Amino acid sequence: MRSWLSAGLALLQLAAVSQAIEMKIDQKEKNRQVCSGMYSRKSWGGNTEPFIMTKFIKPDDIAEGADPLVSFVVFEWRDQALVGKPENEVSAGGEVVPDANRAFICDQTNAEAGFCSKDDIGSFILADNATDVSKSEIISETIHLKDPKAVNYHIAHTGYYCVGTYAFSEHDYTAVVEFRNAFGELPAAQIAKLPFYAAITVVYAFLAIGWGALYYLNRHDILPVQNYITAILVFLVVEMFMTWLFYDYQNRNGFNTGAKAIMVVDSVLQAARNSFSFFLLLIVCMGYGVVKPSLGKTMVYVRWLAITHFVFGVLYSVASLSVTPENAGPLILLVVLPLAGTLTAFYVWTLNSLNVTMKDLMERKQTIKAGMYRRLWWCILLSIIVIFAFFFINSWTFAGVDQDEFVPQHWQTRWFILDGWLNLVYFADVAFVAYIWRPTANNRRFAMSDEIAQDDDGFEIASIRDSFDIDLEDPDSDNGPGNTKPPAYDAPRGRRESERRDQSPLPAPVPQKPRSSLPAEDLEGETMFALGEQSDEESGDEEERKGLTAGSKKD
Repeated sequence: MRSWLSAGLALLQLAAVSQAIEMKIDQKEKNRQVCSGMYSRKSWGGNTEPFIMTKFIKPDDIAEGADPLVSFVVFEWRDQALVGKPENEVSAGGEVVPDANRAFICDQTNAEAGFCSKDDIGSFILADNATDVSKSEIISETIHLKDPKAVNYHIAHTGYYCVGTYAFSEHDYTAVVEFRNAFGELPAAQIAKLPFYAAITVVYAFLAIGWGALYYLNRHDILPVQNYITAILVFLVVEMFMTWLFYDYQNRNGFNTGAKAIMVVDSVLQAARNSFSFFLLLIVCMGYGVVKPSLGKTMVYVRWLAITHFVFGVLYSVASLSVTPENAGPLILLVVLPLAGTLTAFYVWTLNSLNVTMKDLMERKQTIKAGMYRRLWWCILLSIIVIFAFFFINSWTFAGVDQDEFVPQHWQTRWFILDGWLNLVYFADVAFVAYIWRPTANNRRFAMSDEIAQDDDGFEIASIRDSFDIDLEDPDSDNGPGNTKPPAYDAPRGRRESERRDQSPLPAPVPQKPRSSLPAEDLEGETMFALGEQSDEESGDEEERKGLTAGSKKD
């Protein structure tokens, strides 16, 4: 008696993710029941009243004089316990509790047992107090296939509604169930994506405008890697707009040919976004434009990897749209395995390149550039931790929920868990990279420059000590205090034996033009390629050189 219910429960997952609001229903066990979330007009707004319309198609093979019957019921999921009666009349606290032995269909046997009246034969059995305790209206009718009528169910409350059928006369039947919300043709489980993608498109647009302003102001000092960042920001605005356009078009016109065409285009753009993102992250981690002016042949290999990932990503999107999971055979592995391989290659290559770049910068004591890549490393690590933590918490939360109750309880937020959250994490990563690598007035000036080592190991002071050696025994000697000869600054370098100890090891001061570069305090605010206190070090060296020269003359 409950075979129709078990089949309907198995269909919940498929019904929840269905993109069409018109669903076919027939006598097959897996198609006897369809379910979908529905919003009331008060909850989401709209121009029409929401409803569920069921239309049965009259069969052509009905024998003359025959009148096959179909049992029909519409209910909200929270009222499922009111559909059918327990054969042993089990109840707790005055509420009907689902039991393994329940009578669902009113036939002659159940009518004689007192579960229903003979006038209701052919319909679903409802609890005696179903009308009083139900949270939403429950409709139970008998459909005559000889002259089937359309059944319209009005939606007064937001909920998860199901339409169940049963071939009472064991005759084949076909019906179309339309779940029509007040806001349009879009399924209720997907409507939240419409404002979400509209908002994220606007946010990406503002990010691109801000980046574009900096790009224009510093257009003569742009690095190659910043051109790639510019391209992906523009691409993301277009891709997010196409995703919003798909849901908006479907909401206005239904899931017709135009909506399917937009969906295919959007799937291709999503595959391109994934490949472009992995490509950009990889060349950034390799130090392109900051540590290395060019990647050489490595750039060719990276581009081919991105193209390969894009091709298999498109094939996977097309396959997922055209092949249902139950019909997917071993051939699907020809698409899944290469896609997994290119994805793994990107992960391994990116992390390895980032470690190599950071190690190289630290060995050369390029602390500012190394700090940029260290922040990028923390950004990647934090994103991975957040994603895993989010899914772990959700998995732990849903583990305590019954499988049959998962979709009815989470149909309104399931889209955010699978789609919306990842888009927010992706946006945060893109915004972070764009901020760290933003165009400034000193990009090209400092991109290939190296910081001066700040340690004392490379500073030789022996020559300075020797320059202060004084021969006190012979005042008139070259090293004596009575010697008034100026130090020779241009001693010959090729003849070691002609060097004199009274010669200063420091070169003669050379007049220099006033520096036109920015002072150190103006560079402190630059996130990218700032060189610290270089000007202060040069001024300190100049004062030290003058002091040594003056002391030598005085002596």
